[in-house]
Amino acid sequence: MPSSWHDSVTAVFSENPELAVEIATSLNGTWVPRGIPVRVEARNFNDRPSTDFQADAVIVAGTARDPVRAVIVEAQKHTLKDKPVQWARYAAQLWTFLRCPVDVLVICPDAKSAFWYARPVVTTLPGYTHLPIVLPPSAVPAMISPDEVAARPAMAALSVAYHGANPAVCRAFADGLRQLPRDHAVKYHEHAFNISPLAVQRILEQLMTSGTWPVYTPIAKEHFGRGKKEGEAEAILLVLKARSLAVSDAERERITSCTDLKQLKTWVTRAATADKTSDLFA
Repeated sequence: MPSSWHDSVTAVFSENPELAVEIATSLNGTWVPRGIPVRVEARNFNDRPSTDFQADAVIVAGTARDPVRAVIVEAQKHTLKDKPVQWARYAAQLWTFLRCPVDVLVICPDAKSAFWYARPVVTTLPGYTHLPIVLPPSAVPAMISPDEVAARPAMAALSVAYHGANPAVCRAFADGLRQLPRDHAVKYHEHAFNISPLAVQRILEQLMTSGTWPVYTPIAKEHFGRGKKEGEAEAILLVLKARSLAVSDAERERITSCTDLKQLKTWVTRAATADKTSDLFA
């Protein structure tokens, strides 16, 4: 069953098809004429009479009669050896329908899995080697301007997912959401939370509890009201690790042995902005 991470990645690109074309063409050095219409196509296609294919999202630039470029978006959280071959089939079959260049844009949660998927797929069809386009975290800007977040909330959701260990990115995201209509703010808040790693989710939660995040979504309310001890020490260590702050054995022991929920929550909040781990205990 698809995860919330998978569903949110798919939704970001299905709701913002221009973003898929923008990213794919920037990564592979191609070009699509400015102003050309971009639309979401049905994500299921086939090679009758044998197989039905269903991608996560299919985006087409150009008119129905004259498509210019197609982008198949695939959200892939885990490294599975059969997926690249499947994507090669997707690209070949969609090309037979549209007769225009087809890219497979793979969205991964981290650099390691992105690197794993960014390999040529050599097929048994002579001359056909498929090269997926994989979005590495380094290709997503760390957005720290609320105005930029408001202008490009879909890209901002990706920015939080990849760079949210920087509290400035999360704060800019929160401030940028306030400039959007409520329903848009709710939608992109949910997307960003779902596709972020646990350490970043914890930073977002602390922004909620500190009153700087709009607490109006189901996820926000659930996490805002949560008062459990379990996982808080792990969250502190995850946030510190995500922010590349070294933790000594003594500091780790102090964090993991603490049973005071109020103290743990204080440390989680400080972990999001501390310059060094000793600042947690100041």
